[in-house]
Amino acid sequence: MFCGTAQVSHQVCQFFWSFLWVFFACDYGCETWSLTLRKERRLSVLENRMLRGIFGPEREEVTGDWRKLHNEELNDLYCSPNIVRVITSGRMRWAGHVARMEERGGVYRILVGKPEGK
Repeated sequence: MFCGTAQVSHQVCQFFWSFLWVFFACDYGCETWSLTLRKERRLSVLENRMLRGIFGPEREEVTGDWRKLHNEELNDLYCSPNIVRVITSGRMRWAGHVARMEERGGVYRILVGKPEGK
């Protein structure tokens, strides 16, 4: 999808850029979040709502009626990892950085559960 062509409406471009901002904000700040199952579901719902706004409804071939895309259809169209998977991989990447830190570093000591000092 390319914003700036006559085929893509202004509203779709706004949805697309809004989605990217939310996605990048989640990716940037995800290392310190504690994700419960409820929060994961809410993030997935937000992602699917934004993708439905970008891709829009689909016309049924038989009846000609418009319908919302199902989650599996959205995932097939988007072809990228979902936001929960991106957050989980960011947290694992951050934990890998901390695990490779020196043992006297404060963040490392908190990770292994031995905070000392003032």
